[in-house]
Amino acid sequence: MLKKERYQEFVKYFSTHNPDAQTELNYSNPYELLVAVILSAQCTDKRINQVTPVLFRRFPDAASLAVGTPDEVFSYIRSVSYPNNKAKHLVGMARKLMEEFHGEVPEKVEDLIKLPGVGRKTANVISSVIYNKPAMAVDTHVFRVSNRLGLTSRATTPLAVEKQLVKYLPEDTIAIAHHWLILHGRYICVARSPKCEACPITYICKYFETHYIKTAKTD
Repeated sequence: MLKKERYQEFVKYFSTHNPDAQTELNYSNPYELLVAVILSAQCTDKRINQVTPVLFRRFPDAASLAVGTPDEVFSYIRSVSYPNNKAKHLVGMARKLMEEFHGEVPEKVEDLIKLPGVGRKTANVISSVIYNKPAMAVDTHVFRVSNRLGLTSRATTPLAVEKQLVKYLPEDTIAIAHHWLILHGRYICVARSPKCEACPITYICKYFETHYIKTAKTD
């Protein structure tokens, strides 16, 4: 299957079967999503959703978080991964928002990455989810699934994956394709033992072709 055909079938399947895919992080405004995404690095969305309700009651906006202390923030997020660093990043992020962006979460990736704790992946999440920009955030799920399916080739870095996906996906699907890839990686195409027997898109999957079809032919 040619790469162009693989992309067409990928978009066709998920547009039909998951047209409303969205983040599993709970939030009610851009500030809350930014905090949640910073916290979610190397941590599950389920855990973050358990932590943020109390955190947001104490720090409902950037202004309140900006005058907080990392020690107090830590007390609310101690159960997430790397709580010390994330507490410092959150306070620093809020202060930067107040100082340079009037407390408003910017929409441009180049502005977002100026904020403490915000790398390219987090910036792309905010830009695509909040502002519906054609930005592709590449986390471990997106990286793994893209390579397994064959949507990317010889892509050894998140940036390389991002560039290939943005190049070949229709622009109006880039934002939602991020969620398609994450959810597929979270529940079907898992890291250690992908659930190929339950996967509905094995017909376009390079990994399945290599590990199952070709193997079966040589047995």
